Amino acid sequence: MKAALLLLTALSAGAQMRTVELPGKSPLVTFRIVFTSGSADDPTGQEGIAALTAQMLSDSGTKALTYQQLTEAMFPMAAGVSAQVDKEMTTFSGATHVDNLDAYYHLLRDLLLDPGWRAEDFRRVKDDLLNNIKVGLRGNNDEELGKEVLYEAIYAGTSYGHFNGGTVSSLEKLTLDDVKAFYKSRYTQARLILGVAGGYPPAFLAAMKKDFTRLPKEGAAAPKRIATPVATGNRVVIVEKDSRSVAYSIGYPIDVTRAHADYAALLLVSTYMGVHRNSSGVLYDRMREKRGLNYGDYTYIEYFPRGMFLMEPQANLARWSQIFQVWIRPVEPPTAKFALRLALFELDKLRTKGMTSEAFERTREFLGKNVNVLTRTKRAELGYAIDSAFYGTKPYNEFLKAQLGKLTLADVNRVIRKYIRTESLTIAVVTRNGEEFKRQLLSDDASPMTYNSAKPAEILAEDKLVEKWPLKLKAEEIKVKPVSEVFQ
Repeated sequence: MKAALLLLTALSAGAQMRTVELPGKSPLVTFRIVFTSGSADDPTGQEGIAALTAQMLSDSGTKALTYQQLTEAMFPMAAGVSAQVDKEMTTFSGATHVDNLDAYYHLLRDLLLDPGWRAEDFRRVKDDLLNNIKVGLRGNNDEELGKEVLYEAIYAGTSYGHFNGGTVSSLEKLTLDDVKAFYKSRYTQARLILGVAGGYPPAFLAAMKKDFTRLPKEGAAAPKRIATPVATGNRVVIVEKDSRSVAYSIGYPIDVTRAHADYAALLLVSTYMGVHRNSSGVLYDRMREKRGLNYGDYTYIEYFPRGMFLMEPQANLARWSQIFQVWIRPVEPPTAKFALRLALFELDKLRTKGMTSEAFERTREFLGKNVNVLTRTKRAELGYAIDSAFYGTKPYNEFLKAQLGKLTLADVNRVIRKYIRTESLTIAVVTRNGEEFKRQLLSDDASPMTYNSAKPAEILAEDKLVEKWPLKLKAEEIKVKPVSEVFQ
C-alpha cells in the first residue's frame, strides 16, 4: 500500500520520475518499467510508431552490443525483456535471479537508455510488426481480429481508433529517424514509472533512479484524455474471411474505469455473465452447456487482448475509456444468427430481471477470492500497483475487496439498469460470404435451432422466443470488408 501511495503522490506532483517499489525476500527480482505513452500518442499518419519504437528497444541491440550478442548475454541468465504497448502505456518487463541482478540490469538499462538503432534491426522489427497484422491477425487469429475490429469501430475518429500495432500503410512508411524522434519526445522522466519487486538490495533502486535521470525531463505533451464515445443505433462490421466458423465481438463504450464508483458493481455483473475462461457464467451455461452452440462465451469491462493464450488479464493496460464487450466464438454458420439472437436475449433478460440474491452473493464471493489469484505473484502485484496509481485507487486487492464488501444487491441491479443494453451496439463479425451473412442479419425470418439430442422443454420453449428475437439492423449500418483491408 505504501508504494502505491508514494506513486499516487508523484502522479499529482507534476513532471518527475515515479517509482513503485515492492521489496521482499524473493530471490527473483522483477522489473516493470512503464512509460505513460502508447498508441494514443501515435501522430496521424504514423499509426504504429509507438509499437515500432517499443519493439526496437526490446528486440534490438544496444550501442555496445549487437542483437545477437545481447541475446547470447541473456541466455545464461534465462532472462529476457518484453515490451507491451497499449493506448496509454508502454511497458518493458523482465525478471532475473538476484545473483544475476547487476549483469541483467546493465543490459536492461542499456536497451532503454543506449539503444543501438541499427538499420538491420529496424528492418527486422518492422517486418515482424507487419507480419503480425498480415499473418497473425488477418490469417491466424479470428478471436483477436474480431476484438480489434470492434475497438476500431467504436473509437473511430479518436486517438483510440486504430490498432495498437498500427496499420500496414503507416508502418511501411515509417523510418528509423521517425522512431528516434518519437523516442526522444515520449521517453522522458515525466512519463516514467520505475517498478521493481523482490529481493533487491536497498541501494539498488536509488542507483536505478539515478541512471534514468539521463532521459529528458519533459518532451511532447501527453495527448488529451479521451472522452467516452456516444453510441447511437446498432451497427455491424463484417470481416469477410475464408473461415470455417463465425466469430462475434459485441460491445459498446462505457465510462466506467477503476476510478469510477460503479466499477466493482459492473465487474460483478460482467463476471456473473461470463468471466474469461470460466464455465460458471450465464452465457457459457445457456449457450455452450445447455445448447452446445460453441466453445466460449464471455463478457469484459476492460481491454483483454491475447485471450486465446491467457487465462487471466494482464496488468498495465490502463485506459481512460473502456467498453462492455461480449465475446462469442466459434459458432457454426448454420446456427450463427440464432447465437447472436440468444446473446442479446440473455443480455435483455439480465437488464429486465436483474440478479437474484443468491447469484449476487455467489459472484461476490468468487470475485473476493479470485483477486487473490490475480495478484498472487510479485510480477502481477507490481503491475496492479502501477495500474492502481494510474487510476488513483488503493492497491487493487485491497481496493476491490473493500468495494465488494460495501455492495448490495440493490447497487448491482441499479448498475444493470444503467449500463446493460441490447441497443446501440457495435457488432464485429468474422465470417465467410459476408454479403450473404449481411442478408441473413437483415431478414426478420426465424432462425430455429435443431439438436442432435433431446433438450428440456424449458430450453425448447425459450428457443421459440430467441429464434425471432429482433436484431433491429438497417442495411446502411452493416459494412462488409475483406480481411485484406483490415488495418491496412
